[in-house]
Amino acid sequence: MEDEFRKDFLELVRLMENNRLQEFKRKANECLPVDIAEGLEEIEDTGRVLRLFRMLPKDISSDVFAYMNSDQQQLIAESATNAELKALVDDMFLDDTVDFLEEMPANVVKKVLQNADESTRKLINQFLNYPENSAGTLMTIEYVDLRDYFTVRKAMDYIRRTGIDKETVYTCYVIDEQRHLVGQVSLRKLIIAPENAYIRDIMDTNIVSATTTDDQEVVADDFQRYDLTSIAVTDKENRLVGIITIDDIVDVITEENTEDIKKMAAIIPSDEEYMDAGVLHLVAHRLPWLMIMMLSATLSSSIITHFESVLAGAVVLTAFIPMLTGSAGNSGSQTSVTVIRNMALGEVELSDWLSVLWKEVRVAVVSGAALAGVNMLRMMVFSDAGFMISAVVSITLLVAIVLAASVGCILPMGAKKLGLDPAVMASPMITTIVDAAALLLYFLIATIMLGL
Repeated sequence: MEDEFRKDFLELVRLMENNRLQEFKRKANECLPVDIAEGLEEIEDTGRVLRLFRMLPKDISSDVFAYMNSDQQQLIAESATNAELKALVDDMFLDDTVDFLEEMPANVVKKVLQNADESTRKLINQFLNYPENSAGTLMTIEYVDLRDYFTVRKAMDYIRRTGIDKETVYTCYVIDEQRHLVGQVSLRKLIIAPENAYIRDIMDTNIVSATTTDDQEVVADDFQRYDLTSIAVTDKENRLVGIITIDDIVDVITEENTEDIKKMAAIIPSDEEYMDAGVLHLVAHRLPWLMIMMLSATLSSSIITHFESVLAGAVVLTAFIPMLTGSAGNSGSQTSVTVIRNMALGEVELSDWLSVLWKEVRVAVVSGAALAGVNMLRMMVFSDAGFMISAVVSITLLVAIVLAASVGCILPMGAKKLGLDPAVMASPMITTIVDAAALLLYFLIATIMLGL
């Protein structure tokens, strides 16, 4: 399927280069805007990008523009005439315009605002003043609002008249005379309801809504929890001011998951795309955590140095250090990732910490016992370490895995309690802590059991 899309775009480029304008426009109408935008990203010649974009039919150019990356959006905005820019902004949904402007330098924002009409300029400025990553910055004002005293027939006539300019018509929001949100009604219900029925009699008053200052991650959670395709956004007085649609929330979920994955890998999150990021930019986002973990790992070195006499008395113990630290680190990582993900999904709350800890300890005891048993058998059959050394390593393995699981559970929940992102306490951080703890346990158990 991807090859087919690429073939269609290459055909579009060929028609442009041969100045076959009518065939170009017909082919462009057959392509999806997102596919054209992705194709434009692969063209390095900015002149060809501008020419192809200007040849696009006006009814799809704004959709293509909304899907383009910020660099190409800036290129087009800076190259467009005032009339072209005004036409582009007028055709775009307001939320797409705001998303575009948030990524642009001040000179581009100024140019866009200068070419927008007064009402649009006022709305854009209002959106840009909402807190970053809030529901207000995500919402659109292109929605269908119905009065509670409308009949179904009047509501359907209103939707036919205004729906062409709305981002969605599948869910209509009901307001009173003061624009307070009082209910919602689906297009499906309107179609099957009697034409003389009143909206207030068929609307659903059990509404899930957001306020303009709600964090986008909270809104995304509501979409997932209640299986929404759109959500109403109100101000502090419960007046309807916009809606957020599922396409914008999918982008938020992707961004939030990407951010969490990077934090869990000890990488400082960045908004810059990987292929556009320079080497020094990537180094700057990775080196700080690498430095912290390297310095913290000196604790393990100090423990080994402190127990040199134990190692001198049983040099064979050294051979099992990587296996013990690796197994404990893996156990801690498994637990932390499980806890962090379930906290993100809302399935685990801070108040559940004791239940979660108890469950993870039991899982660790069973897993650790199985690993310790297999390891004991392996060492007795395939090595010359002897029974006591095998017992020391196996017991340490069991205790270290239980300790690692406990740390992997407590640290993320503790971070959440302190107002920090739990993802920061994921694999690398926990592995560093668990390595040192596993070594300390190893040498203490060896000292007691071997009498060293």
